[in-house]
Amino acid sequence: MKSDAKAGALLYFLIAVMLLLWSANFIIGKIALRQFPPLILGGLRVSLAGAFILPLYLRQSWREGTAGHWADAPLLLLLGVVGVAMNQLTFVLGLSLTTVAHSAIIIGLTPIFVLLIAAVMKQEKMTARRAAGMAVALVGVAILNSATQTGAGGVSSITGDIFISFAAISFAWFTVVGKGVTQRQNSITVNTFAYVGAAIAFAPVILWQSRGFDFRAVTTMGWITVGYMALFPSVICYLIYYWALTKIPASKLSAFTYIQPLLTTLIGMAVLGEHMTAHLVAGGTVIFGGVYLTERS
Repeated sequence: MKSDAKAGALLYFLIAVMLLLWSANFIIGKIALRQFPPLILGGLRVSLAGAFILPLYLRQSWREGTAGHWADAPLLLLLGVVGVAMNQLTFVLGLSLTTVAHSAIIIGLTPIFVLLIAAVMKQEKMTARRAAGMAVALVGVAILNSATQTGAGGVSSITGDIFISFAAISFAWFTVVGKGVTQRQNSITVNTFAYVGAAIAFAPVILWQSRGFDFRAVTTMGWITVGYMALFPSVICYLIYYWALTKIPASKLSAFTYIQPLLTTLIGMAVLGEHMTAHLVAGGTVIFGGVYLTERS
């Protein structure tokens, strides 16, 4: 009994750590964007993430072999290009144009995008109740964007929110399309191939953007922020997430993600001086009401 209690305590402690690290990533990203252009930041993040996870993959391969990995390599690399590279590109572009609070709330629409893509691919059924939940969430987005929010973290904008929406859509595509392969391959294999594919896709962008960028002007804090974004939310959090999925149902784990926008907003208020406005509260509440209605249908 004591061992079960300890295992349960460890599980929920790691979930709490995961949510905190993911929430802080929005704020760290804002700080990193003060020193890096969005395209370079996105490229460095996925490239470093690949470098961080590659030793884990090599260690795993040395112990277990690589049988079956290469058969899925083309799909895994495609998942990396679309689900990781596009996700990170649109995320940093959106974050550079809107506030962390808006970003976190829009990312919260990911379950709806998952359902839409899964319905198109005949993996899920679209019901009237789910459609109603999506309509409610869209009303929340309209409320969220009906007023401009300002602060030290930036100014909210529809353009930024659209980019963040594309980040959520690309991750949703990764989730749906990668469902089959993630049942055949473990999380280290999936993430290693995905980040390598993303790094390859980003390489020409980094080379192009780097021509006029002075890396010597980047401070130690700037490099720390990039290292944080690559290691913690990109590698460690995903390893925790996939491990937690082996312990509790996906529906129960996904319920914890509703806490993330609140954590992100509170950290953004404390660190970046963003404000809790009536439109933010109302829009966020309606959006997550719609997401909840969709998921529980």
